[in-house]
Amino acid sequence: MRMSTDTVNKDVPPQEDPAAIADGWADAYTPEVNVYEPHRTQVPPLLPYVRELWRRREFAVEMSRMRLRSQHYGTMFGTAWLILSPLMLGVVYFVLVDIIRGGNRPAGFFTHLLGGVFAYYLFSDAVRPAARSVTGGGRLILNTAFPRALLPLSAVIVSIMRFLPTLPVYAVLHVATGRPVGIEMLWAVVVFAEIVLFAAGVSMLVAAGQVYFRDLKEFLPYLMRVWLYLSPVLWYADEVPHGYDFLLYVNPLGSMLTAWSEALNSATTPGLDWLLIGLAWAVGAFVAGGLFFVSREREFAVRL
Repeated sequence: MRMSTDTVNKDVPPQEDPAAIADGWADAYTPEVNVYEPHRTQVPPLLPYVRELWRRREFAVEMSRMRLRSQHYGTMFGTAWLILSPLMLGVVYFVLVDIIRGGNRPAGFFTHLLGGVFAYYLFSDAVRPAARSVTGGGRLILNTAFPRALLPLSAVIVSIMRFLPTLPVYAVLHVATGRPVGIEMLWAVVVFAEIVLFAAGVSMLVAAGQVYFRDLKEFLPYLMRVWLYLSPVLWYADEVPHGYDFLLYVNPLGSMLTAWSEALNSATTPGLDWLLIGLAWAVGAFVAGGLFFVSREREFAVRL
């Protein structure tokens, strides 16, 4: 005769009571339910966070290598495509904005155009994948403890690795077209650092924004295309009509790409105003994007 679970056998110790044992085994197989609730947004202690971010830097580098391997970066055709894609895009733009318009552009315009396309895609190739870095890493975020900023920053590392093979192509074209060469071209390294810092800040901003606005990644390609047209890549900065110079200052990439062209294409020292404005935009974007990202980081597990 089966004992009712509602009846307690007082003659049997609890640890030997069949009903208690059955209930214990049932509890052992009952899954634990974790309820995640939104946290109050706040910035964590920055020094320990940055220290942990630096300690885990190899994690971001390895993640970047994994993404590049998935894109066949290590193969001959994979590396060639990294070069051919922006190169063919530069040729198409050159045909549209120069040859079709009668070829009235000054000498060296193609090298300016190609160098600008390479630099712009250094920024664009970081921001677009970074927008999906947090929402695409759901399991990693839920199961592993690490500074989440490593996810968008790894996208920036990937864009740098994709940018480096384009430098020899530009160097060959620069020499072949007879552009000047001088020590002033080293200013391009400073501008490169500004673009990378700016890309890191925007990447963290859009990565956190994508968690709240899931259509952001669909909007970004159109924004990137319009941003390219508004930047001094398909045209020279001195071609801006009088009275509209402020557009180069309010466009963060306007000052950076102007200084990039002056240093790389013309081999002259960029204007100090372009360098300082670019630095201000880069530092401002990095600080704002970083603070916004880390202040929302605790909510990512809830939102995903």
